[in-house]
Amino acid sequence: MSTTTCQVVGFLLSLLGLAGCITATGMDMWSTQDLYDNPVTSVFQYEGLWRSCVRQSSGFTECRPYFTILGLPAMLQAVRALMIVGIVLGVLGVLVAIFALKCIRIGSMDDSAKAKMTLTSGIVFIISGICAIIGVSVFANMLVTNFWMTSANMYSGLGGMVQTVQTRYTFGSALFVGWVAGGLTLVGGVMMCIACRGLTPDNTNYKAVSYHASGHSVGYKPGGFKASTGFGSNTKTKKIYDGGARTEDDVQSHPSKYDYV
Repeated sequence: MSTTTCQVVGFLLSLLGLAGCITATGMDMWSTQDLYDNPVTSVFQYEGLWRSCVRQSSGFTECRPYFTILGLPAMLQAVRALMIVGIVLGVLGVLVAIFALKCIRIGSMDDSAKAKMTLTSGIVFIISGICAIIGVSVFANMLVTNFWMTSANMYSGLGGMVQTVQTRYTFGSALFVGWVAGGLTLVGGVMMCIACRGLTPDNTNYKAVSYHASGHSVGYKPGGFKASTGFGSNTKTKKIYDGGARTEDDVQSHPSKYDYV
């Protein structure tokens, strides 16, 4: 898979996961009434993070928001915070990932800057997905605990007969949406981090640098040398050709076969 394809697929998965997290957070069916012992009922209850609803057999549904914050269970408030943090991080990751896409050119942004932005968005997506998965899992654990505690209270009579009738809640559809959305966001973030390696420029190619020696120009010939210091106005630079030296004026005016110094 090419770098651009991996980056785009990771971005789309993360975007889809973010949309799923927002949908799951706003859904009312985080917990639904268990109908195992009473399959025929005129009232069906379900609850979400923000309100509880009652649906009657006539089709009329009434929802009531939670008007208190301090009166809610601490675990429910923790789930709210985790889902909101996951959504905020997902939105920030999307904004960074848009500018980091290789198929989009903005100004003179090079591949090195895009690689850093891709890695940043990938890490943010991973944290966002983890927050969503943890939030949904904490709520599911709370449901399981309350379910078995309620069942123990219901069947605690003599001979296993039911003493009290209590409403038990089980998993709602929002939990499964949240798990899938968190997983998509997590996978998308991992793919963005993998795509970062392909965007990093190769540093193994080095530019050639030419060095020029500074100082006096020296002409060598067999048996001695002639150096030009550059202080005299009448001094002429010598060039060596095949073991002999000649001046530039002589080369241009009267080239000969044998030149002597």
